[in-house]
Amino acid sequence: QVQLVESGGGLVQAGGSLGLSCAASGSIFSRNTMGWYRQAPGKQRELVALITSGGDTGYADAVKGRFTISRDNAKNMVYLQMNSLKPEDTAVYYCTSDNPRGLRSWGQGTQVTVSS
Repeated sequence: QVQLVESGGGLVQAGGSLGLSCAASGSIFSRNTMGWYRQAPGKQRELVALITSGGDTGYADAVKGRFTISRDNAKNMVYLQMNSLKPEDTAVYYCTSDNPRGLRSWGQGTQVTVSS
């Protein structure tokens, strides 16, 4: 099991930027696929971005070109840089870690609010 702690959420105006961080512990981090999910009020949780152990990335269509996921295996950290934020990006953002067996761990979430 991996312990995940997100940070960096907050309030930002539309068009602004925000960076999220996720600190991982308790597993061999470099082998895991890391991801960011979000859940807006009244909506289902959705995948935002992911990055594999090899550094391959994937993004939801809604955030392509605006968000960038990255990882630092030496520090057991994963990041989500969010640019050109929109009010519809408002959500609780969760960090995830999938080990090679497919076992997923979740962080506690961090609130991102984008004002119009």
